[in-house]
Formats: sequence, structure tokens, C-alpha cells
Amino acid sequence: MAAESLGRVDVAVCGAGPVGLTAAALLAARGVTVAVLEQHGTTSDEPKAISIDDVSLRVFQQAGIVDRILPIVVPGTGTRYYDSYGEPLFHARGPHPFRLGFPFKNPFAQPDLERALASALAESPTAQLRFGTQVIGFEQLPDCVRLSAVADGVEQALEADYVLGCDGGRSATRLLQGVDMTGRSYDDVWLVVDTLDDPHTERFAMHHADPRRPHVIVPGLEGRCRYEFRLYDGEGGAGEPPSFELIRRLVAPYRAIVPSQVERAVNYRFNAVVADRWMIGRSFLLGDAAHMMPPFAGQGLNSGIRDAANLTWKIADVLAGQLDPSVLTSYQVERAPHALATVRMSERLGRVVMTTSTRLAHRRDESVRNALRTKEGRTYLEEMRYRPSSQLTDGMVVVPAGRSEDVGVPIGQPLSFDATAHAMRRLDDVVGTGWALIGVDVDESDWTATDPIRLALSATDALVVTREQVPRTRRRVLIDIDGGLMREFSCYQGRFVLIRPDRIVAAAWTPSASADVTADVLKWTPQSAEVTQAAEKALSHG
Repeated sequence: MAAESLGRVDVAVCGAGPVGLTAAALLAARGVTVAVLEQHGTTSDEPKAISIDDVSLRVFQQAGIVDRILPIVVPGTGTRYYDSYGEPLFHARGPHPFRLGFPFKNPFAQPDLERALASALAESPTAQLRFGTQVIGFEQLPDCVRLSAVADGVEQALEADYVLGCDGGRSATRLLQGVDMTGRSYDDVWLVVDTLDDPHTERFAMHHADPRRPHVIVPGLEGRCRYEFRLYDGEGGAGEPPSFELIRRLVAPYRAIVPSQVERAVNYRFNAVVADRWMIGRSFLLGDAAHMMPPFAGQGLNSGIRDAANLTWKIADVLAGQLDPSVLTSYQVERAPHALATVRMSERLGRVVMTTSTRLAHRRDESVRNALRTKEGRTYLEEMRYRPSSQLTDGMVVVPAGRSEDVGVPIGQPLSFDATAHAMRRLDDVVGTGWALIGVDVDESDWTATDPIRLALSATDALVVTREQVPRTRRRVLIDIDGGLMREFSCYQGRFVLIRPDRIVAAAWTPSASADVTADVLKWTPQSAEVTQAAEKALSHG
């Protein structure tokens, strides 16, 4: 019997976890038709991920749904680390609080997030949610991928221009297409307990580096709290249901508990692995399907959301004919190095912070205290400068021979005075969700040479002024009001800044280099010569 046809969509997303739903929301916000296929009958009730950072909240802003997400998070202040004896060592808050427009690190419950994302998608005219649908096969065709699925015992077929595999560590998208993962699994067993009616009200995570029993505490919203404890031989194996007596004994130093206050408890081992390929024909791997990491850096879900933020706008622009399909190869080029570095950092944090060696723990505590006595050491720890750099050096960036540190980096979201709207607005609200071309203290006559870029990418343009002047211009002018705009753009004075939809600086150049940069940028478009000619014609008639 022939499979029931579900028609064709622009993008099929396999998996309705937080990463898949986020990717679908980003695509739907750009008018892309998207179908989410999830084998389970509804969103998950298991509170797995527990921390959303400021980068992820900004991504939800890009999708137009951040107002649905903020009510379910605790506006967090980072992580406090404790020494071998339970004494505070330092509080890691990250650099420049509120630089991206949101609190730095925010506890939440994954079921709440999934419900909020699914509710938003259900209201989108270009998105469809198909729960109870298990994907069982992929056929790569020249112009699409044909997915085979089963729902209620009925075989179905769906065609999509592109497929996003957001289906977790046991990803069917990855396994059915023969992609391996490289890395290692750890033998250490950890007990994770999500509790209710908890007395903790802190807005930060607590990492207790006690070698006798390393553990983590993350208070959540409305009395929720997560405890994670290192287990020892004889206390339970991975996948075995933990006894309530063990749970009661381990949380006893912090609270009394009864069985009804245990929302979830599981013993698990963590993995540190990265997929060998992230792009298979017209399908891509995101989130745990592409990388799995230890939990000690709190970056598992956030790394998956970064994947979605990097890839979805590229697919949308390719579907719109604005970018050439070849740019999609930049996804793995740009994301894999950072994901691998984050995996390695998470491993190092686990070895150092969660060591069970008393000797190593005491040496660690002494080293941290010595570092905190210096300005450089305190900055390194409290601003979390041990995190891997997110700067792009390859992919969709034009890196100049000099001052390369200004390109491939995320731009912040400062508050500015919009002289056109006569209102104070954050950067993303001013420039929208697409490409942005920002001139920083450039002359009006300098803009003409950049018009091919603006026309090819449909970029919003604005003039940032760092001097105490209001220039006479027909362009939107942004004026610094609290130092934030200066902090982000003062290093670009006298230059143009091309900002990608994911808020990465794609290029920065002086007006004299506009012709060379234009040639490089237009290589990303499907018909660079035709675009250039059209732009020149438009200018000649302007």
C-alpha cells in the first residue's frame, strides 16, 4: 500500500524538543513553511535542561516569542562556586551584565519551555506540529528530502527542501543516514533529582566542589530545585531508578523531603561526543543529535539553540533566493569548532570542580584563591573568560588582514536613542531580524559604494554616531545614551559594519575598501554579477 502523502514543506524538523521547536519558531517567523515531526504524543514532561542564557533569550527575541519565555524563567545571576569545605570561592556572572539585553544565566523547567514554544508554533500560519509521528527513513533527492514516517500505524511520506535533525542523542536523522560520533562516554554515575516545595530562593546555581560528595544545586521557579550528586560504587548504576532513601539522605543537609516532592529522579552517565558530519545532503544535525556534553558548563541546550540561530536564517535566505545554497556548508564550519571547544571545557570543569580527590581539591582551592588576589585572575574567573571564544574565523565572514578581532564576533544589543523614531530602543528592535548595515561616523557620500550589499541582502541601514553631534542625513541615526552603543561600536569608528541576522559581524571595513568587501560578500548570493549590475542601474537612475 502506498504511503499517505503529507505533501511538501520548505523545512521538516525531526524532534519537538527545545532545539527543534526553537528552530521551527525561527523559520516560521521568517515565513518559511515548516513541519515538526515528533514520535511522542505531546511535549515532554521531564525537566531535563535547566538553564537558558542571554544568547538563547536573544534568539527567542529574534523569533518574536521572548515574551512567552520570560514568564517561565528565573532572571539569574550566574554560578557560585564553593570550596572543599562549603565556603564560597567566587561568583561567575559573565562580562558586561545585560549586554545582550537579557539576564546572563536563567534557571527554568524544560516542560514549561516546550509548552510555550509549542503554543507559539500552534498559532503560526506557516507551521504544523505532528506529534505521534515517528520518522523511519530518509531519501535524499536532487531537489528535496523524502521522509518516511509512521503515525497511528499508517505509513506517511513528506517531502521537504531541507531537514533539521533535532531528535536528540539517539537521533534517527543521524543514525539512519550513517553518521558516527567521535568522543567518549564517562563511567561516573550522577543522581539528578528535581524537587518541589524547595526552600532555596537563590537566583544562581551553586557548584559544591566537596571531594567527598561533589554536587550541584540549581533553584528554579516557584519552589522547584534541581540537585545533582556524584554517586559511588554500590549506590546505583546508570539507568537504575534511585531509591527514595538515597534521595532523602543526599538532600538532607539542605531540606527534608517526602516522596510527593520528588518530581523526577534519574541516575545517568554523561557523554562528550561530536558528530563527524553535521550536513548530509539536504539534512542537518542540531543540538544533541550533533553534540553531547557534560552538564558542568550549563551549555548543552544553549549550544543547540546556537545551532538553530546559525542555520535557520541561512536556510530562509536560500529559500528566498537571497543566498546561494553553497552557504549552507558554512553551518558546520562555523558551529562545530565552538561546540567541540565547549565540550572540552565542560570536561575540564568536571575534572577540576567535581574531582573526588582530596589532594587535587585542596590544590584547586589554593590556586583559585591565589588567582582571586590579582585583578587579572579575578576577572578571568568572575567574567568566565575560561569559556571558549565564539569568534568565527571561517565561513560567512570577511576577515581582513588586520584587526581581525573585530569580525566574526557577536555584536551586543545596546540601548540607543533612535533619532528617526524619537524613542529609546534596543538595537535588535531598530534593525529588525534580517541583515543590518551600520555606518559608524561615516560620511553620507560613503554610502553609495555599499548599495550593492544593501540591495543584495535587503539589509536595514543605520548611522551610529559616537560624537556629540546629530548629523543631517536621510538615514536612521542611532545615538548613545548610556555608554552601551559606544562600547559596541567605538572600535568601528570610520567604518561600515555588516551584521548577519544572527548578530555576528560578517565584515567591517573603511569606505575605501567597499569595492573589495562588496565583491567578497556578493559571492554568498546566487547571482553576484546580476545583483551588482542591478544595483549599479538603480543607482544611475537614483
